[in-house]
Amino acid sequence: MKRVIQARIFKGETLYVAECLDLPVVTQAATLDELTVSLKEAIALHLEGEALTDFDLAPDPAVIASFELDSIADAKA
Repeated sequence: MKRVIQARIFKGETLYVAECLDLPVVTQAATLDELTVSLKEAIALHLEGEALTDFDLAPDPAVIASFELDSIADAKA
């Protein structure tokens, strides 16, 4: 059983986007703080009333999010 739900965060054209790798959940927000709240709420809503074992999840799983940075070619020295 998984104890962690993985998500990927990246900057869209105008908003930050979070996409779960383990569940069909995607959300967006203007700031990273708002995105964090939105992602937790979206995951909770998706799992509401569901048996976590059906998703191979342990009780009370944590969320780990990776932030995707722009290409290193775009970085300024």
